[in-house]
Amino acid sequence: RRSSDLRRELVSSARVFRSLAQHGARHLSTMLSSVSRVLRPTLRLVARPLLPTGPTLSTNIAARPFTRSLWLLGSASTPQRPGLLHPHRGLPSVSCGCGGLHTEGDKAFAEFLTDEIKEEVKIQKQKNLPKMTGGWELELNGTEAKLVRKISGEKITVTFNTNNSIPSSFEEESEEGKKADENEPDLVSTPNFVVEVTKQDSKHNLVLDCHYPEDEMSHGEEEDDSDIFSIREVSFQPTGETDWKDTSYTLNTDSLDWALYDHLMDFLADRGVDNKFADELIELSTALEHQEYIKFLEELKRFVKCQ
Repeated sequence: RRSSDLRRELVSSARVFRSLAQHGARHLSTMLSSVSRVLRPTLRLVARPLLPTGPTLSTNIAARPFTRSLWLLGSASTPQRPGLLHPHRGLPSVSCGCGGLHTEGDKAFAEFLTDEIKEEVKIQKQKNLPKMTGGWELELNGTEAKLVRKISGEKITVTFNTNNSIPSSFEEESEEGKKADENEPDLVSTPNFVVEVTKQDSKHNLVLDCHYPEDEMSHGEEEDDSDIFSIREVSFQPTGETDWKDTSYTLNTDSLDWALYDHLMDFLADRGVDNKFADELIELSTALEHQEYIKFLEELKRFVKCQ
């Protein structure tokens, strides 16, 4: 029966092709559509699998897919079995439960930091911060330090930050007969600092931006009269403002008359900002910077060890 059906469909198809040849290319699209409609059931009939006709055929045979998609192979529904998209990578095991990555390099890094912290604590010159003479009160906010002094109705505030306050190292020729490590200078913090003078009932504060010139840092007893710090800029800023406003006129001292500059330095000295203050500020900033460095190493160690 199946052979006769197939023969009948093929005869019908031959008639269609004969009609196509007779009508020409003008009805090509229409004829192709007819061919598709005529051949569709034939193709389905041919593609249908032949089922066995014996008594062993079961009516409860379940269909089984021939292939599996990559998504199924890598499905999260079976996390215990490695799939095609989720192979084992051999990552180091995590024992602390933090979920972070731990490697042999991290272990060596933590051991190095432990030794480094011990050495830094050992060479720490002062466990407690040095005191500033002259009645200055110290306020700390991270790496920012503020010294405040009130005198005769005025408030003098000196602000500095220990970040980037260590001068860049430079090479020096070693003296004959001395070891290289004996010539290595100690690290000192010479931060830029801002002096703000506030008067009562004044709408503006006088602000002086100061710094330590490198060529003045090697002063000795024979140079007691020389200033170890310099004024770079002078400006008036609105009282109560924490940020320096660019809209306020700023006087740069590079081209300033020396007489006016000397009066400004005397103005600061009369309010306790002189060479003695500058020396004590270096000592205080150096101690603060070293403390922050040790804290950074300890925090870095805890981060690496995931503590």
